[in-house]
Amino acid sequence: MLKQQSHIVAPIPDELRTRALYTVGELRERGKADKEAIDKLFNLIVDMTEEGLDFFFLEPLRRLHASNMMMGMAKMGISSMLKGSKMVVHKVLKKLDDRSLRHRSPPHQPQLCAPRVRQCRPPSNPVHW
Repeated sequence: MLKQQSHIVAPIPDELRTRALYTVGELRERGKADKEAIDKLFNLIVDMTEEGLDFFFLEPLRRLHASNMMMGMAKMGISSMLKGSKMVVHKVLKKLDDRSLRHRSPPHQPQLCAPRVRQCRPPSNPVHW
């Protein structure tokens, strides 16, 4: 069991949040860890991972107006990282059984939350590297 600790989060589009809530609910209700369930869960995890990687690694470069070459190098590195993540997630999900799929997580574990409205502003004293 994971300890409750500080964490960072990345925003996801409303469509992905809705899909995640629907998919998790549907899979728990069905309670079958068949190929269809594993594929749906795999695709959901990959899409959420892509959103997070984009937010933490590409969005800062976009905000800094990074060159096309810099963006290309970052995208190549992220693509490699995503391929590695996909292999690990696929291996883990292949071992998923019906009991695991129906398991409800304890209340202290992360849940999908409604987005908070927050306006981002540049710092008053920008740091130049």
